Amino acid sequence: MNDISQRGYADPDVLVSTEWVAAHLDDPNVRIIESNEDPLLYTSKHIPGAVEVDWTADLNDPLRRDYLRKEGFEALMSRIGVTPDTLLVFYGDKNNWWATYAFWVFQLFGHVNARIMDGGRLKWEQEGREMTREKPSYPATQYPAPDRDDSALRAFRDHVLQHVERGLPLVDVRSPAEFSGERLHMPDYPNEGALRGGHIPGARNVPWNRAVNTEDGTFKPAGELRAIYEGEQGFAPDDDVVVYCRIGERSSHTWFVLRYLLGYESVRNYDGSWTEWGNLVNVPVER
Repeated sequence: MNDISQRGYADPDVLVSTEWVAAHLDDPNVRIIESNEDPLLYTSKHIPGAVEVDWTADLNDPLRRDYLRKEGFEALMSRIGVTPDTLLVFYGDKNNWWATYAFWVFQLFGHVNARIMDGGRLKWEQEGREMTREKPSYPATQYPAPDRDDSALRAFRDHVLQHVERGLPLVDVRSPAEFSGERLHMPDYPNEGALRGGHIPGARNVPWNRAVNTEDGTFKPAGELRAIYEGEQGFAPDDDVVVYCRIGERSSHTWFVLRYLLGYESVRNYDGSWTEWGNLVNVPVER
């Protein structure tokens, strides 16, 4: 189903197609942003006019485990040449893992004029669309950012503990082997990141990649998504949901699905995730 508007999403406008992006490459009111796990991809080739937002160098505080703050966000937005009115379109590798992660961080600063390119790099490349190694340069802008607001979109460990105590929905989007405690990281990655394996008590294991079509990385229609999260797991759009993975990138993908595609009003991403919970003293763990 290629027509995004026909898939039954709560907010279909939050997605744009590769065709839409191709038609807006020269639109001065649109800024295309690539965010990847692999730091070499952007320099090798990218969508013409796209800027890079690196999840480690651009979004994270260099010292403390936290995200950039108001001044850093203003500097980032000035560097990539956008204003509060600019429409931002995110895309990247890994079926948009890091694109949704960057999108989520930008929402902490209230830049709601933002979209995800359905299918990410994979679909763009499969269609043989134009790519370049040329890095664009845009005039610096003045971007007045608000203070970062974590209250509605981000979960911290104390909030998660309350979820456990109250039996509220928790979604562990990691692989089944990570959920069971067999592994401390994804398959085919170094087995590191936490002292203990397992999952947060009461969490349901719904791997993030169940939400996408394997052939092109596009999101599944709303009916199929509801069958997964509501039919199989019993969640409901009015639930207070916390999602987590290892460091918050895979769970931002599921956060995006629940929040925008299925219309869940209260869903938070626990970016501390298993690298925090699996190292905490005296917190409950299940296997």
